[in-house]
Amino acid sequence: MNDVAKRFNVLINFSDLTSSELEEKVKGLCNTLTSGDHSDLNYDELIVEMQSFPKQWPKQNMTTLDLLFLEKGLKEIYPNMWVALRIAVTTPVTMASAERSFCKLKLIKTYLRSTMSQECLYRLAIVSINREISKQISYDDTIDDFAARKSRSVRF
Repeated sequence: MNDVAKRFNVLINFSDLTSSELEEKVKGLCNTLTSGDHSDLNYDELIVEMQSFPKQWPKQNMTTLDLLFLEKGLKEIYPNMWVALRIAVTTPVTMASAERSFCKLKLIKTYLRSTMSQECLYRLAIVSINREISKQISYDDTIDDFAARKSRSVRF
């Protein structure tokens, strides 16, 4: 995560960089966002966009999310910058949720529970991931509600 943060840091702190430092950091960011022959960013255009970005932005304590929603026309005026900011904002969330899900899965699916069906495993994982919400549920109310739905009246 530190390596990813260092690569995307250029999106916030580019106004203080010299042109050679900016080119080096943007090249690293573009290489990070390249897969095979396809790149999410155009290197030359991103450098021009960053050099022409208004000098009052970004401010000292701004985040990438603040910068993304700063200007309504950012997508049209600075398209490469907008794409890079969107990727920077969503990357950490994506990694954290995947790690959390696999960690919970490892706790739930033990050797003794290896014959568990996929549906049961899915439901246990949802309850485990949303533990704070599940703690607020009253077991007595849930059992009473289940019993009321499944009650069968016996006729004599």
